[in-house]
Amino acid sequence: MLAIRLPAEVEARLEALAQATGRTKTFYAREAILEHLDDIEDLYLAERRLIDIRAGKTQTVPLEEVMKRHGMEG
Repeated sequence: MLAIRLPAEVEARLEALAQATGRTKTFYAREAILEHLDDIEDLYLAERRLIDIRAGKTQTVPLEEVMKRHGMEG
């Protein structure tokens, strides 16, 4: 179970969409979360990785090296 508070404008848009399509607000909220959760997780992981790189906890590999390792030399 999840309860969220939305800005009034977003709530109104969601309500209008639900009424216009005969679906529930919950249906559209669920669809939006499922559609964007992967992107949000990827962003979080990228930010963590950047913090680790800047702190010297993670090493980077030049693109040329990656390409060479995988037989993709130009």
